[in-house]
Amino acid sequence: MIKVENLSYSFPQKDLYNNISFTLEDGQHCAFIGTSGSGKSTLIDMIMDPDRYMFDGTLEITPNCRIGYVSQFSRLDETEDITVFEYIGERFIKLQNEIESLCTELETSSDIDALLEQYQQALDAFHAIGGEDFESNINRKLQLANLSKHEDLPVSKLSGGEFKLIQVIKEMLTGPDLMIMDEPDVFLDFENLDSLKNLINSHKGSLLIITHNRYLLNHCFNKIIHLENKELQEFNGRYIDYNFFLLQSKIELQELAIADTQEIERNEILIDKLRSVASVFTEASRGKSLAARVKIRERLEARRIKAPFVDIKQPKINFVTDKVNEETIVLTLKDYSAAYTDTLLEHVNFEMKATDKVALIGSNGTGKTTLLRDIYKNKLDSIEIPEGTGVAFLSQLQGEMLNESNTIQEEFFEAGFQTYDEISSYLLTYGFEEEVLTHKIGALSGGEKNLLQLAKVSTGRANLLLLDEPTSHLDTYAQISLEKALENYKGAILMISHDFYSIINCMDYVLIIDDKTIRKMSMRKFRKMIYANHFDRDYLEIEQKKKVVETKIELALKDSDFALAKDLSEELEVLIKLL
Repeated sequence: MIKVENLSYSFPQKDLYNNISFTLEDGQHCAFIGTSGSGKSTLIDMIMDPDRYMFDGTLEITPNCRIGYVSQFSRLDETEDITVFEYIGERFIKLQNEIESLCTELETSSDIDALLEQYQQALDAFHAIGGEDFESNINRKLQLANLSKHEDLPVSKLSGGEFKLIQVIKEMLTGPDLMIMDEPDVFLDFENLDSLKNLINSHKGSLLIITHNRYLLNHCFNKIIHLENKELQEFNGRYIDYNFFLLQSKIELQELAIADTQEIERNEILIDKLRSVASVFTEASRGKSLAARVKIRERLEARRIKAPFVDIKQPKINFVTDKVNEETIVLTLKDYSAAYTDTLLEHVNFEMKATDKVALIGSNGTGKTTLLRDIYKNKLDSIEIPEGTGVAFLSQLQGEMLNESNTIQEEFFEAGFQTYDEISSYLLTYGFEEEVLTHKIGALSGGEKNLLQLAKVSTGRANLLLLDEPTSHLDTYAQISLEKALENYKGAILMISHDFYSIINCMDYVLIIDDKTIRKMSMRKFRKMIYANHFDRDYLEIEQKKKVVETKIELALKDSDFALAKDLSEELEVLIKLL
C-alpha cells in the first residue's frame, strides 16, 4: 500500500527525517508514534500530497489508492442543520439523487447516449463506495459507536467528541483503501474513546493513525511505526510488545556501551604508552604499533552504540509550590450554576483542601471546561478562593494561554524570565533545544504547545492547579513525566481528564458530572465503573505492577546493575503476557 525508502526531508531550520524507510501493507492497522515535534503530521501530509514537498528518496503509494482522512483539528460547525444520518451519508445521497435524476431524464430525452454514459459513471461511483448497502452500513456503524439514538439528531447538537466519531464513520463508510487519522482521540471522553476503539478494530482496510493514547495503543494495532531523533523504526506486533522490545534493547545497549567505553579507555592507556616509547625509540615497528592502536581506537569510536529509539529525550516536568497546610480550604463552590445555550450545571457545591488531587470527569459537553474557566477567573459569588492562593490554569485551547505570534523566547521573557540563558536552561529540561527558542509558537506541534503550557504553569509556584486535558497531544513519554509531576506536587489539583492512567495513578478522588450537578466518587468506585465499561478484570492492577517493575529496571540501569535489570525484565514479560 505504501513503500518509503531512504526518505530525507528538512525544514529551513530543522532536519526532520534522515533516510527513513518503512512499508504499510494491505489490511494492517498501524500506530504512528514518536515524541512531539518529530514530524509525524508532516509525514502524513507528504503521503496525502507528495507533490507539495521536495524530498530525497522515494515514496510510493499503490496506484489509484483511495485515502480517507480525519484531521486532529476538525471542528463542529454549529450552523450545520442537517441530521447525523444526512451528514454521514452525504456522498451516497448525492450520488443516489444524481442517479434518480438521470433515470427521469432518460425517460424523456432524445440524447440517450450521453445520458447513459453519465448514468453509468454515477452508478460506478456509487458502487465503488459501497452505495447499495449504505443505509444499513450507517446504522451498523452508529450502533458500534453507541450513537444509534443520534441518527436523526441535528449535527449542530453533537458534542465535540461525538462529532469526531461521526467524522470517522463518514470516512470509513466510503471504503477507502487507506484510512489516515491524526490524533482522533484528542478530548474524547471515556465512552467515546471506547467507541473509537470499536470502530478501529472493526475496520477491514488499512489504517495509519497518529496517536499517543495508551488505551488505543494497547488495544488496537498490529504494527508500530516509531519516528524518533530523525530516524524511523517499524515493528510488526502489538504496542505493548514493542515497548518491551525497546526496554530489552536499552538493557543490552547500555551494557555494550559500558564495555565499549572500558575498551576505549584501555586502548587510550596503551596509545599513551606507545607514544611515550616512540618519542624515545625510533624503530619503525614501534611506530607501526602506535598506528595500529590508533586505528583500533577509531574503529571503537565508530561502532559506539547509536540508539535513537533508546536515547529518547523525556521532558522533566516539575510543579513546585510553597509549604501548605493540609487542612486549609483552597476552593469552595456554593450553589454554582452555568449555562451555554442550555443549562450545563446547577446548584453545584463542593470544596477542596490544600493537598487534594481531584479529577473532574463527565461526558463531552457537560460543562467541565466552563467550570474550570469560571474558577480561574474567580468573578462569581458562588466561587470562593482564599486571598493569597496562587492559581495556575492550563487550557485545552492552547492559544488561550500562549501568544502564538510570540517566539518561545518572547513568551518566557513576558512570563518573568530575565535572561536568554535562564530561559534556555529552563526549557532544555522540557525538551526544547536552544535552536528552537526563536521559533514562533504558532508553528509548533500540539504536543510542543502543551509542553510549553506545562512549563509556564511550573514557573508560578501556584497552590492550586487547574488543568484542562493536560495529557492531550502529549507523547507517551511526556505523559509519564507529567504523571510523576502530578504525584510529586504538594499542592491542590483540579484536573479535567479522560486518561484512565493519569487519574488512576495520580488522583485522590473523582468529581463526576451527573444530571447537571456534581457528585464525589471514591477511587475504588471509579475503578469499578471503569472496569465495568472498558477493561477486563484486574487490567489496571496489572498495568500498575508493570509500571512499578519498569521503574525498578530504570533504577537498575542507572546503577549499571544489568543482572538485576535482566531478572526484572523476565518478571515484566510475565506481566505483559497477562495483559
